[in-house]
Amino acid sequence: MTPPQDKGRDAPETTPESIPGTIPETAPEARETCGDAPPDASPEAPPEAPAGALPEAFEEEGAAPAPARGAEVIRSYLSRLPRRPGVYRMLDAKGQVLYVGKARDLRRRVSSYARASGHTARIGRMVAATASMMFLTTETEAEALLLEQNLIKQLKPRYNVLLRDDKSFPHILVTDHPFAQIRKHRGARRAGGRYFGPFAAASAVDRTLKQLQRVFQLRTCEDSVFENRTRPCLLHQIKRCSAPCVGRISERDYAASVEDAVRFLSGRSTQVQEELAAQMAQASAALEFERAAALRDRILALTQVQATQGVNPETVEEADVVALHEEAGQACVQVFFFRAHQNWGNRAYFPRTGAGASAEEIMEAFLAQFYADKTPARLVLTSHAPANADLLREALRARRGGAVELSVPRRGEKRALVDQALRNARESLARRLAEGAAQERLLEALAEAFGLPRPPRRIEVYDNSHIQGSDAIGAMIVAGPEGFEKSRYRKFNIKPGELTPGDDFAMMRQVLERRFARLVREDPARGKDMWPDLVLIDGGAGQVSAAAETLAALGAGDLPVFGVAKGEDRDAGKEVFHAPGRRPFALPHRSPVLYFVQRLRDEAHRFAIGTHRARRAKSAMANPLDQIPGVGPARKRALLAHFGSAKAVTRAGLKDLKAVKGVSEALAETIYAHFHPEG
Repeated sequence: MTPPQDKGRDAPETTPESIPGTIPETAPEARETCGDAPPDASPEAPPEAPAGALPEAFEEEGAAPAPARGAEVIRSYLSRLPRRPGVYRMLDAKGQVLYVGKARDLRRRVSSYARASGHTARIGRMVAATASMMFLTTETEAEALLLEQNLIKQLKPRYNVLLRDDKSFPHILVTDHPFAQIRKHRGARRAGGRYFGPFAAASAVDRTLKQLQRVFQLRTCEDSVFENRTRPCLLHQIKRCSAPCVGRISERDYAASVEDAVRFLSGRSTQVQEELAAQMAQASAALEFERAAALRDRILALTQVQATQGVNPETVEEADVVALHEEAGQACVQVFFFRAHQNWGNRAYFPRTGAGASAEEIMEAFLAQFYADKTPARLVLTSHAPANADLLREALRARRGGAVELSVPRRGEKRALVDQALRNARESLARRLAEGAAQERLLEALAEAFGLPRPPRRIEVYDNSHIQGSDAIGAMIVAGPEGFEKSRYRKFNIKPGELTPGDDFAMMRQVLERRFARLVREDPARGKDMWPDLVLIDGGAGQVSAAAETLAALGAGDLPVFGVAKGEDRDAGKEVFHAPGRRPFALPHRSPVLYFVQRLRDEAHRFAIGTHRARRAKSAMANPLDQIPGVGPARKRALLAHFGSAKAVTRAGLKDLKAVKGVSEALAETIYAHFHPEG
C-alpha cells in the first residue's frame, strides 16, 4: 500500500476494531491505517509489496538516503500521529518493509527516530534507509505487541529479530470413545479428547506411546479398524494391546487402564504403581494367578519407565525453559518442555537477530513469536529477562487464558534447568558455526572447481522423475551457506499434453521455463535473493544443452549451468560434469567438492522420487469418472450404483449409459467419448 497524499493535519485517524487476545493468522489490510505521505515525498514511490509476494530477505539498497533525509521523512509524520498504542512500519524507497515496531505512544516512539544522529549503527542504517512509514493503532499496548510479532513473521523485515522455524509440536491424544484410542496428534485440536504435550519431537511422542503400550496396553488403531476387526492383531500377541476390539477386556477394565494412563501422563506414575501393586496382591490372594502375573508385568514395565526418568525435576511440575546464547553475530535459543515433572524434550532455534539486537530484544521477540500459535506453560523460565517483560507477560496470559509466570531464576533446581538449557544452546551454536565454516569452505572450493566468479549463495538442483512418462514431475532443491533450504524446495507437475511421454529433455525445458519465466516476471532486475548463482542438472550433455537454450530464450543465459552425469559403469565417484562451451571434466575421486555435489544430486533425486511416488499413489486412488466434465457427485453415484464399479463404466456401451437414471443422452455420449476417443 502506498501512503495517500497529504490531506492536512485534521485527517481522521482510523482505528481498527479491538484485536482478540490471540495472535491473528494474518494482518488484514482492511484493518490497516496508512500514515500520510510526507509533504515532499515523491508521488512515484513504488507501492509496498503485497502480502504473499514478499521477499524472503531484504537486499542492500544501491544508494541509501543520507541519515538526515531519513530522519526528515520520519519527522514529517509526527504532527499527525496519535498519542495512543499502535504498530509502525518503516519502508525503504522500493516499498519493502525495513522494520516493524510497537509503541505505547506512537508519536513519542516514532519521534525517537527523528534525529539524524545519536543512534546505534543498526538504528542509524535503518533510519537512513527509511523513505515512508505506515501506522496501525490498537486499543492496548499488549494488542500492539501481538500484532507487531504477527507482522514480523509475515513480512520478515531486515532489522527485526525473526524466528524462522514455525513447525508445530506434536501432542499425545486420548480420544473420547468408550474404548479410547491413544495416538500422536499434530495441528489444530479439533478431535475430542484429552491432549498432553507439547513434545519437542515426534520421536519423543513415539517413545512415550511405546511405554504406554507396554504398561497400559491401550489401542492405537483407528476407529474404522477397531470396529471391523474379528480377531486380535499382532500387538495383542506381543502384549502391547488388550484387544478391546474383540472383547478380550471389559469396557470397565479398559476405562480403568485409560485413567491410569492419563494419570501417568499427568505425573502421578508413583500413585499408579502403588495401586497396581495392591491389585496384584488382591489377585494373588484370590488365586487369580494369571491376572496377578499380568499386573506384575505392568509394574515391571512401569518401573523401567521410571528408571529412565532420572533427569526429571522434582519441584517443577510444568515449565518451558528458554535459554539464549550469542556468539559471532549469531544466536541460538534452546527450549525445553517439562510437563508432569517429566522432560518432554527440547528443540534448538537459530533466529535472525536483526543486525545487532540486544539479548533482551531477542528474548522478547522470540517469546512473542514462538507463542504466537502455541500455548505457554504456567511457568516460563528464561536465561535473560526479556524487554517489556510486564507487557509480554500480559500477552502470554491472553494466549494461555490464564496466569503465566515469567522469571529468570537465580538459584535452586529452576536455575539448574536454565543452566542445562544454556549449555545446550552454547553447544548447538558451536556446532552450527563449525558446520557453517565447513560449508563456506566447500562453497569456495566449488567456485574454484567450476570456475565461478564467487562462492554461490544459492544453488538450485533440478531432476525429473516418471515411469515411462506417467505421473511425471520435476523437482528443484535449494542449497546455500546454511545447507539444504527445504522451505524453498519446489515441485513441478509436468503437463502431459505439451510433450511426448518420456521426453526428458522436453520435461527439463518445461520445468525451467516455468521456474525462470516467473523469476523474470517477478524480479527482472535480479535485486532479490530469488535468483540462483549456480544451476545443476541431473543429466549429461543433452540435458545441459536443453537447459542452456531455455535459459537463453528467457534472458537468463548468463547463469552458470552444469550437468552431473553418471560416469563409467554409473558408479558414484566417476561423475562427469558438462557445461555449455566447455569440454566434459571430472573431479578427483576423493575430492570434498565431488562428495558435496553428489550430496546435492542425491538430495534432488530423493526429493524427485518421493514426490513422484506421492503423485503416483494419488493417481492410483483417483476415480476416472472425476475427469469427465458434467459428472458430479450425484451422477457418479448413479453410474456406480448402476454398473457396480468405475471400471465397468469405462467398458459400458453407449446404449447402456443412456439407460442410467439421471444421465441424459448428451452426457452419455460425453462419457462414452471420454473412454472411447477412437469412436
